[in-house]
Amino acid sequence: MEWVWQKLVDIVWNPPDLFSGIWANMFLGALLLLGHLLTLSLLPSVLMKKKRQPVSTVAWVLVIALVPYLGGLFYLIFGINRVERRTASKRRAAEIIAGHLTELGQYHVMVDEIADERSRQMARLACKLSVTRPTFGNSIEIIPKTTQTLAEITAAVSAAEHSVHLEYYIWQPDETGTELRNVLIKKAREGLKVRFLYDAVGSSRLTRHFLQPMRDAGITVASFLPGPTFRERWSINLRSHRKIVVVDGVIGFTGGMNIGDEYLGKNPQFGYWRDTHLMMRGPTVLQLQQVFVEDWFFATGEKLLLTELFPDCRDSGEQTAQVIAGGPDNDQETLHALFFGAINEAEQRITLVTSYFVPTLPLVAALETAARRGVRVRLLLSGSSAHNTTILAARSYYDTLLACGVEIYEYTGGMLHSKTLTIDGRWSFVGTPNFDARSLLLNFEVGVVLYEKHDAEILEEQFEHDLEFAKRIHLQGWDQRPWRTVLSENFCRMFSPVL
Repeated sequence: MEWVWQKLVDIVWNPPDLFSGIWANMFLGALLLLGHLLTLSLLPSVLMKKKRQPVSTVAWVLVIALVPYLGGLFYLIFGINRVERRTASKRRAAEIIAGHLTELGQYHVMVDEIADERSRQMARLACKLSVTRPTFGNSIEIIPKTTQTLAEITAAVSAAEHSVHLEYYIWQPDETGTELRNVLIKKAREGLKVRFLYDAVGSSRLTRHFLQPMRDAGITVASFLPGPTFRERWSINLRSHRKIVVVDGVIGFTGGMNIGDEYLGKNPQFGYWRDTHLMMRGPTVLQLQQVFVEDWFFATGEKLLLTELFPDCRDSGEQTAQVIAGGPDNDQETLHALFFGAINEAEQRITLVTSYFVPTLPLVAALETAARRGVRVRLLLSGSSAHNTTILAARSYYDTLLACGVEIYEYTGGMLHSKTLTIDGRWSFVGTPNFDARSLLLNFEVGVVLYEKHDAEILEEQFEHDLEFAKRIHLQGWDQRPWRTVLSENFCRMFSPVL
């Protein structure tokens, strides 16, 4: 006993060098074991929350199990969809607002009144997935140039009479962002009510210095998350990727374009910026207003139910369309299911344009099956990006798609940022979501289903024009790329659930 006591005293007064010999091995072993125990404690969370995405589940289990400390840290930042703690309030916001807007039903079109059978089928699906319904009496212009989009938004805001609502994923505090901000400030000083909702991660460059003049002018500014907790502030999930402008409840804009110099082709890193946006009048503007009002209530708690925000908009045009909002607060995976259904309905041709192509396995299977059925499937994808990992991950899908007969083109005329889909030249979609898991499963997105053949024809014409600035990928040449390239692509693909 004395010997044991003496040894303890010696250790206290003459502590061993923990970083040499056996003590170093014991210390590092204990540290490694602690790391495994801490990260493995996250596995129940993964298994409970990834039921619908087994590939994602397996990927995160391997990362957590094989990479102590870092694996758990990556999961906490990238892997957790924190919508669970926000779902109740977000869904309640939608229900409260929708309950006060029953008058929008006067603009709805009965599905059976839609002339084309395939469009009727898609309308039935959209009605099951969304709270909105197809509406008639719209005037919708498809804008393929970002300079025109910004000019139209600026003109509409400048002519506003009582309200301007804006919601953006990215708003840069550069020359373009400052100029439009100043137009908003001018209108606010004239007495208009201006509300500005931005995503706290996408628009992280917005500083208090940039926003203060807006607040001083009377503009109400709010951020769509992050929440109050430290973990939520570091989460890149649960983002509002929406781009919405609604002026006086009469004219609305949505599509792929954010606000910043790069979107006008002023950034030499990207060059020419190819995007697609919609300018709308009619009942679809009221549906877009509804999406903004729900998001605003979720972010601020303020109910925007003034009659002037939802004016009568009869006879604005002759187009049938429907605004569809999607987000992780909906268990139906609205936009994912809509795209899956649309692809499976195709009989003749599919044209898909997207800036980020990291699809889920069901969507890959749908595209491959459509091609095998004899449908002409054409994809126009980005040849360059600010995030090279997404390009590499996208290319990892090319082999099987090409083998099934899918035509793949990469845009080389600049930065491709459009998000459009057309089916058989009759049904089409334009909006904010990319064709990837992040947009379709983790982000809040919005888009417009266009039920008119004329709209699909315009988008197909734009597709053909864009192909003049694209290169086609052929299976034979693709198979001959270096093994290092294949390795890089497949490595990036492992992270496809969170790219």
